[in-house]
Order: sequence, then C-alpha cells, then structure tokens
Amino acid sequence: MLWMRKRTVLLVVVTGLFSLLSHGDVVLAEDWPQFRGPNCSGVSTGKKPLPAEFDDQKNVIWSQKLGDGIGCPVVAAGRVFTSAMVGKDKIGLYAFDAETGKKLWERVWKTGDLLEIHKTNSFAATTPAADAERVYFYFSTLGMLAVDAETGADVWEQELPVPYFVFKWGAGMSPTLYKDLVLFCQDDDLAPAFYAFDKKTGKIVWKDDRSDQAVNYSHPVICETDKGDEIVVAGTGKLIGYDPATGKRLWTAQTLLRNIKTTPVSHDGVIYVSLQSGGIANQWLASIDRWETGNSDGKVTKEEIQAFVGKTKVPEAFYKKTFDRGDLNKDGALEGKELDIAFLPPGNEAGAKFGEEPAQEFILAVKGGGRGDVTKTHLLWKHPTKHTDHIVSPLVTEDRMFLVKGGGISTCFEVEKGKKVWGPKRIQNECEYFASPIYGDGKIYVAGENGKIVVLEDGPEQNIIAKNDMGDSILGTPAIADGRIFIRTRGKLICVGEK
Repeated sequence: MLWMRKRTVLLVVVTGLFSLLSHGDVVLAEDWPQFRGPNCSGVSTGKKPLPAEFDDQKNVIWSQKLGDGIGCPVVAAGRVFTSAMVGKDKIGLYAFDAETGKKLWERVWKTGDLLEIHKTNSFAATTPAADAERVYFYFSTLGMLAVDAETGADVWEQELPVPYFVFKWGAGMSPTLYKDLVLFCQDDDLAPAFYAFDKKTGKIVWKDDRSDQAVNYSHPVICETDKGDEIVVAGTGKLIGYDPATGKRLWTAQTLLRNIKTTPVSHDGVIYVSLQSGGIANQWLASIDRWETGNSDGKVTKEEIQAFVGKTKVPEAFYKKTFDRGDLNKDGALEGKELDIAFLPPGNEAGAKFGEEPAQEFILAVKGGGRGDVTKTHLLWKHPTKHTDHIVSPLVTEDRMFLVKGGGISTCFEVEKGKKVWGPKRIQNECEYFASPIYGDGKIYVAGENGKIVVLEDGPEQNIIAKNDMGDSILGTPAIADGRIFIRTRGKLICVGEK
C-alpha cells in the first residue's frame, strides 16, 4: 500500500499548491517595487486589462485619505506602500492591502528641523522601495530605513549626511533595488555620493564619491550587456556605468548637460535619455542675482546667496567647495566665467557656458557595455529638440520613445535612430507635469498636476482615449499592478480598476 500513501502525499502537495496559486495575491502578484516600477521604466508587462475611464468615484476599488505627499506608491507581494506628512514635523510610512485597501500598519517618525523647500514640493517627496520582506525608505533627516513589510517593525537604519540644496528644490531621491542591494544616489550641493546597501543588514557594501557632480535628481537603472549587468546613473555632464559588485566606474559618456532631473530608461542594452537644462551661469544669475533678494547687477555674492536662502545660514563648506574656487580675483563676487568655474566641477564643464545659449534640450541613446570614455564609441545618436521636459522622464515601449512636457505637449520618436514619429501634439490637458508617463495593457497614462490623467493608445499615432479627473493634484507617478492603477494625489491614495 506504499504507492497509495505516496499518492495521498502527492495529492496533498498538489492541492496545497493549487490553493496558494488560486489565492495568488502573494504568490503571483505583480510587483511595482520602486519609483516607476520595474527598473524605473514605467512599464507594466501584466496581462490583466486596465481601465481607460475612471475618476475619483468611477471605477474606484478603494480610497484612503492621507497627509500631504508627492512620493509615488509602490506595490510588492500584495501590499501597497506610500508616505505622507503627519503635521509639520512628522513623516509617516503606510502599508495597505492592495486588494481591499485595508490599512495594515503605519509608522511615524519625528523629522527634526527641516530646511525651507519650494512651495510645489513636499517634505514627503521620496518613494519607498519594497520587496516581499522589507520596505526601504529614505528621509533627509533620518537617513535610510528598512522596516518589515508585513508588520512595519524596525529592521535596520543607516545614518547619512543630511543633504543641502541652495535652490530649495529639496530632497527627492528614492532608493531602488538590484538583487541583494539597495541603491541610493544623492547628488546634492555638499556631499554628493552613490551608495549600495546590503538589503538584509543595511551595511554599506560600497560607496562612490560623486564630488565631480552638481545637483542631480536621476535614479539608477540596470543595463543588461554581454559583459554582465551594469548600474547606470545620469549626472552632471555625463552618464556613468558602474560595476554592481564593487561600485567601480566602468565607463563614462560625456553627453549630458549641467544637471538632470529625469531618469533614463534602459531597454535592450541601450540607455535612452531625455533632458532639459540651462547654462550654470544663467541659472545662478536668474535664481540669485535677478531674484527679489538680489540687485540684478550681473554678479552673485555670498550676501545675495544668503539673502535668497533665508534664515538658515549657508554652510561654510558650500562656499569652500564652490564660491571660493570661482572667485579668481577675490573681490567677493562671481561674474562671467567665474560662475562656470565655481559651480561646475573641475574637468566637467557640462552644458552651456557663460554667454552661450542659456537652455538646451536633447534626446540621446548610449549603448552599454563599454569601458573607459565611451563618448565617441557608444553614443548611438543624440538630437537637439524643443520638446523635452526638465522633470518628466521618458517612456520607452517596443520601438518608440514617448515624451511629455509642461503644458501637455507630447512627442514620439523611434528608438533606432531617434527620428520623430509624431509631435509636438497637445494631449488636451494644459498644466504643469511632474509625474512621468506609465504604460500597461496597450495604454499610456499621463498624470498632470491639475489632477487629470490622460489615457493614450500606445501606437504610431497619438490617439487620446480618455481624460479622467481625480479631483486632487497629482505630482507622484502612479503604479500599476494586477490590473489596477494606484494613484497618489496630494491628499489620497486611490486604487482604480475594472469593477
């Protein structure tokens, strides 16, 4: 009767496995684990249908009120995570059941003193990253935190330098995931660096000093090449390819501008970038000298910088790193080419110089897998254009690159040579854009700051399917998982799907 006992055991195992699969929120759930989902691409490969028409009432599966925040929601193992401010001096991290919207847990930390930021921004501006075990969350005054995904309990924390931004843009960088690593790049005005943490322990596996970079807001992406995976980060003047195991710089492509706020897309071994940036001299003159606290004399002084910043004293380390380097005649003012020398790292004269065109816009493609300076060998194409945005990242689907810029203007290029497919065309939603477009179920979703989400058909021509009003401002990029779209407005987390 041994064969019967074996058959019974096999039947129990198969039955149990079928039960797990039939309750597939955990086993088969699609993850959107970080900013812009898998590899920061904005692309969902799920097969479930997604709604084209919805609003803050129609096709809403569930909704939760939250404090102010513009970080994106993420989804892992059937749970949704996002952050929000709790009053003026606390930051909250929240977990919800993706299916029902039930709050699973919340964590709240005191932030301590916070520097002034631009009114459009929020102190809850970063996006967590998550897997089935842990949630990884960064806040400027707390450093990098990891909590248990199921319970919210502390797992580890890693103190980091508090970033400093003269232009009050504030901290907006978020962790991303690669195998056993948590990746985090913080290019600020004082201590720019790229970190790789061990997922389980929080130990810094490696760190790259990025003092040759100015302020940037671009997330790391993984490029698969014949030589193995590479971590690629955009920054001041250049793309840099890193060895994931050691953090060693494998290659650089000196192809970019002064700074970058968009995140590139890695697709089939090629890095696609869209960016818009201004010359550094013009940027400092416009933001400091010609600002209401300046005197519009074509010079930048320490007094003008301090007046612009406000009550908090500008760190002396910032002046030593920048201002003092550029003040060649030691007259206490930066003028003309001195501005370039002060605010561009030595040997990295990216973007327009003093007296040149103040703003530039490009799309470009760089092939991964090179070594050393690959500017001439691996740059596939680079085209000037007037249709990029300085914040909204590109979307690459199949053989097309889709862009949206402020005002609601779309443009589409083919990826092989960068030739234009269509545009510029209006998507019938004129407003500012901070969220990046995402793709799923043959549709492109574009969320505007005014709270409207335009749905387009992914194809060789612009075809607008619907325009949906969520009733509240949207700055964070939505997430897609399991046939649902998770939308973080400034005051809510809304889950929509076909009912």
